[in-house]
Amino acid sequence: MNDNRLRRPSAVCTLRVGELKVSYVPDGAMLLKPAGTLPSTVDRQWSRYGNYLNDTHRLVANTGGLLVELGPRALLIDAGFGPHAVPEDPDHPYRGAVHGGSLPGNLAMLGRSPTNIETVAFTRLHTDHTGWAGVEPPLFTRATFVIPKVEWDHRDAAATALEPRARLVLNGDEIFPGVHALTLPGHTAGHTGFVIASHGTRLLAFGDTLLSPLQIRHPEWSAVCDADPTQSECHRRRLITELLSPGTLGFGIHFADVVFGWVRPHGKGAAWHPL
Repeated sequence: MNDNRLRRPSAVCTLRVGELKVSYVPDGAMLLKPAGTLPSTVDRQWSRYGNYLNDTHRLVANTGGLLVELGPRALLIDAGFGPHAVPEDPDHPYRGAVHGGSLPGNLAMLGRSPTNIETVAFTRLHTDHTGWAGVEPPLFTRATFVIPKVEWDHRDAAATALEPRARLVLNGDEIFPGVHALTLPGHTAGHTGFVIASHGTRLLAFGDTLLSPLQIRHPEWSAVCDADPTQSECHRRRLITELLSPGTLGFGIHFADVVFGWVRPHGKGAAWHPL
């Protein structure tokens, strides 16, 4: 894996999943404090995995969305951080600086207007995934907001603004042609991924089940921000098994400049092989 790609956020990138066109749409980037993001047992390993850290000793993570297109129809999975920037708080345990703002321009680069996106789906109801869904005036003027039911049941007051256009979904529900919800709780109670499948190829968009490719090599590493680390590890291992299946790609929204890739056997475990 090219170390430089681990230290920079991703640009727009597109691939085909059967008849579906799938594109990562950047909104911005987050810098994560490594010792606070992954468990304290990992601290002594950063000398081994220093190639994952940028010049300021931070993990680089994206914020943005995954655009799925079928002819004139379009789905967006997650909606970035929005038109905001937050400086690093030295007292925050894991989050460094965060900025958004690029998603509308990157949608335009892909030839897609927010006004003709029919569905915006969320893996979780946190601000780095819902940002542009809550702006005024609205950006997605015609979209239905697809929200995992359990995630909605645990929503905070800020998420209530999404209610007028919310459609609640359960594991296995189809939200767009060829796209089904996949329950992956642990990071949050209702955290959900999405299976995108067409003509024998699958792409698993797994949200925050995996924050770093390192967790594919070390599925026992749960993030400090996981609500239920034991459950998170269980579903991470389940997900990695699925990603090892033939014809199955992965999409890691927070995976720096290696968002799309395959999982392949590595020693006694597995590793991420980016496209």
